[in-house]
Amino acid sequence: MIKALVFDFDGLILDSETSVYNAIQEIFTEHSCSMPLELWQECIGTKDHLDPFEYLEEQINKKVDIKGLRAQHHERVLAMLEGEKALPGVEDYLEAAKELGLKIALATSSSREWVTGHLEKLNLLSYFDCLKTADDVERVKPDPALYLEAVKCLGVKPEEAIAFEDSANGAKAAKAAGLYCVVIPNEVTRGLAFGEVDHQLESLAEVQLIELMSRF
Repeated sequence: MIKALVFDFDGLILDSETSVYNAIQEIFTEHSCSMPLELWQECIGTKDHLDPFEYLEEQINKKVDIKGLRAQHHERVLAMLEGEKALPGVEDYLEAAKELGLKIALATSSSREWVTGHLEKLNLLSYFDCLKTADDVERVKPDPALYLEAVKCLGVKPEEAIAFEDSANGAKAAKAAGLYCVVIPNEVTRGLAFGEVDHQLESLAEVQLIELMSRF
């Protein structure tokens, strides 16, 4: 019996993944360079896998102001996300989960400051019973720690929860932790190999939560 839902954040609730990649590409283009999507996809859902600005230095064979570019990138991402809403179906799923008496958690490789700030802007923070972020674990996804901490916090067994993910690293973490996993790819993760997940959707608006749950 499903008792809980655990959501990823970036690219699943808010399509920040596309903005992050587009902002990287803008900066690389200014340096007559490019960040290959297939290389960037390896970083999605995790952290410290690749420093894009160190990679830029390697490609152009020249030092850059990494600290300055990092700040520039952050500002561009925030500007791109200004006014962005939750992805289709997200709020409907959160509302339906509350009506069904399910517990709801967030498991993200991002920082607590990043996700709480955006969840507050989206007016979604109050739906969550538990938030587990990069601040709470030693190793982020694809390590299962975030999902294990999330279900522990909710007081449910892994097999009683469904994880919602957009990335291969996230899906690997969810399955390693023993949760069911539904993948909803976004613009930059579409086409990835997600491994042995339980279901894949184009959007959460594609099927109602109660119908999806009946498949587990």
